[in-house]
Amino acid sequence: MRLLLVAAAFALGLAGAQAQTYPNRPITVVVPFPAGGPTDAIIRNLGERMRVSLGQPLVVEYVTGAGGTVGTGRVQRAAPDGYTLILGHFGTHATNGAVYPLQYDLVKDFTPISLLPENPYLFVVKRAHPANNLSEFMAYVMANPDKVQMGIPGAGTGPHLMALLLAKTAGGSIQYIPYRGSGPAMLDLVAGQIDLMVDQVQTSQAQIRGGTIKALAIASPVRGETVPEIPTVDEAGAPGLHMTLWYGLWGPPALPKDIVTKLNGAVQDAMADAAVRQRLHDLGMRIPPRDKRTPEGLVERQTADIAKWWPIIKAANIKPD
Repeated sequence: MRLLLVAAAFALGLAGAQAQTYPNRPITVVVPFPAGGPTDAIIRNLGERMRVSLGQPLVVEYVTGAGGTVGTGRVQRAAPDGYTLILGHFGTHATNGAVYPLQYDLVKDFTPISLLPENPYLFVVKRAHPANNLSEFMAYVMANPDKVQMGIPGAGTGPHLMALLLAKTAGGSIQYIPYRGSGPAMLDLVAGQIDLMVDQVQTSQAQIRGGTIKALAIASPVRGETVPEIPTVDEAGAPGLHMTLWYGLWGPPALPKDIVTKLNGAVQDAMADAAVRQRLHDLGMRIPPRDKRTPEGLVERQTADIAKWWPIIKAANIKPD
């Protein structure tokens, strides 16, 4: 018994010493999607300011594949030393659990660090589409079953789920065309090859302002600050059709509490920085309140969306592409 107590005390002392010296080398942040996307933009905007607080740089590693599950699995298997983290989101840490046969538990097998900025979704259509608002589009869907083609960045993603609910609300059906990310789908929407996308404000607003696509509504109860001219779904005829793509920072399971506290503090510092906040605002992102930018706030958001969306995904029998 005495040996066990000594061993436990030694382990606690070692963990404490590790936390005091952490970090003493660069920190790898896995982004489970290709470079240049919204997830990438968040970590690059936060990372520079976090380096000031941590004294070490954050190095982005792109580990793509299977809707983000490859990169997520890499972090779940990493050592709990604070040097391998993941910037995930609603898809990687909520809906993927109902779509993919995962080898890990999305809640139990990761250490939450902080809830990060969120990005509302927009319903956007090709410029030549006859509908000029969401009500007209829903009428078009009902009158033209299976003729509306929508680009989605993967099965069970936020855009896919939003379109399912839109079609159900409209009383019609939509053809879903999977793409490897929203970028290629947007190219086809601009070219008029598909009719509809549900896309983030960040990646759509330049095309909207350029007049190459049309925005019908924002999937939020309030209008977007950078696109105030776009009505909410409640105003546009589809009340309650809300979804926001939230992001979060996680570590492997059993990450020491002192390390979590240090990382969360760096995130808080970054999101309190005026220059960082302005850049995120310009991208159409919303920063959650300080009391939600916590490990507990992240778990609360994650588990709420698991409870909400898993039954919908399973009822629709959504499978990987």
